[in-house]
Amino acid sequence: MSVRHKVLLLDDDQDLLELYREMLARLPSQPEIHTATSGARAISLLESEPFSLLISDLNMPKMDGLQVLTIVRRKFPQLRTAVMTSVVDTQFRTRAYAMGIDLFLEKPNTSQEITFFLDCIESLLGREMDGGFRGVQSKSLVDIIQLECLSQSSSVLKVTNGALSGKIWFNNGEVIDAESQDLSGEAAFRKILSWKTGNFEILPADPERPRTIFNSYQGLLLESAQALDEAQAQVPEGESAPGPEEGAPAPASESPLAPLARFNGVEFVMTVRASDGKFDSWSAENPEQISQWVRQTMQRFRVLGDGLQAGQLSQLEGLGPQCHVALVSKADNDLCVGFHRSLSQDLVRETMSKIATKWAS
Repeated sequence: MSVRHKVLLLDDDQDLLELYREMLARLPSQPEIHTATSGARAISLLESEPFSLLISDLNMPKMDGLQVLTIVRRKFPQLRTAVMTSVVDTQFRTRAYAMGIDLFLEKPNTSQEITFFLDCIESLLGREMDGGFRGVQSKSLVDIIQLECLSQSSSVLKVTNGALSGKIWFNNGEVIDAESQDLSGEAAFRKILSWKTGNFEILPADPERPRTIFNSYQGLLLESAQALDEAQAQVPEGESAPGPEEGAPAPASESPLAPLARFNGVEFVMTVRASDGKFDSWSAENPEQISQWVRQTMQRFRVLGDGLQAGQLSQLEGLGPQCHVALVSKADNDLCVGFHRSLSQDLVRETMSKIATKWAS
């Protein structure tokens, strides 16, 4: 049986602590929640028993959040840490990340912000501690990029890997440029993403940086992962795979679904042939189960449409606790797209309409 994570919430406002406790109770992992209203109390609790995550406010009397985090990082280096604050300040954010925290979030107010907050916390609790990139706390480079984009950040991510270094520029949650040695743009992004370990630093935004990357961050991550996988597959046993820009061949035949995955918020794409159930998928974790669900769902709606003489189904959206999905049909093929659950239904509908138009063209 898996061990429940222990989460410590630190805030001087007791009412907010109870509200956050109720929010975190919704997490699928169902962590054990403890609270503290002062930095001294929080450190005492951390010393008394092991915790998986500390979520701290910044503005508190006597000992503020940054002081607490300084002590925590020294005494409990393996503890995951997150800041949740109403203070929107780039300097605070930069200092906190430089100290090695895992996540810096504004206190959630809207339902979408609450969903994003819960997604981020659940992701932190589910990450392994081995390897990865470190400020002080270990994490994957993909995690860092996704968090910057999902939090709509404007910043510069500096990454070092031994003698190598690179930078990725973000503007309002979008990747706009990257550079590494003599590479720039998407080539530099793929190069940086090929590094498995290293160190990172979040720098202030560079509003004057010209944009050279226009692909969505989901598309960039998917294409980079595909290039790395294909490079690894073609390396003889016992040899190391070169990075995508160091001699590794470009993808010989990109999946026809890849262009559909480049829209913001897309997590996977799948087509299913209605007649025999054969499918093609891009980035789906359990494609067989999804394809069966798509086929059964579309068959039922076709029967319903025939019975009501309502004509062909134009588009169907479903909002779920783990992700959102949308379905459209064309001749004998059905298209299923999975979206991040933080997207609103209107945005899912709008994006799916664009994807369907591109798919049909």
